[in-house]
Amino acid sequence: MTENPQSDLTLNLCRAFSGLNDPESVRAFLEDIASPGEIRAMSQRLEVARLLSESKTYPEIMKSTGAGTATISRVKRCLDYGAGGYKRVIQNES
Repeated sequence: MTENPQSDLTLNLCRAFSGLNDPESVRAFLEDIASPGEIRAMSQRLEVARLLSESKTYPEIMKSTGAGTATISRVKRCLDYGAGGYKRVIQNES
């Protein structure tokens, strides 16, 4: 079996995030590691997930977030069939 260096890199990134204990540290890390557009896109997707979990409609979500139907559909698919990351984050906020 060959090793996947990409998996190791992803694990290192996950460890980096998990080692941050406060929102300001996470924000600073995000600013360093991602472009403003990437941060906006991730933030938008999380808000779409929150609104979907509140049973908002696609038109309501589009109006509220500016997300397109493709983004909303992708997030919905992740909520329904993904790894559960969105659900964990949303539950932790409650």
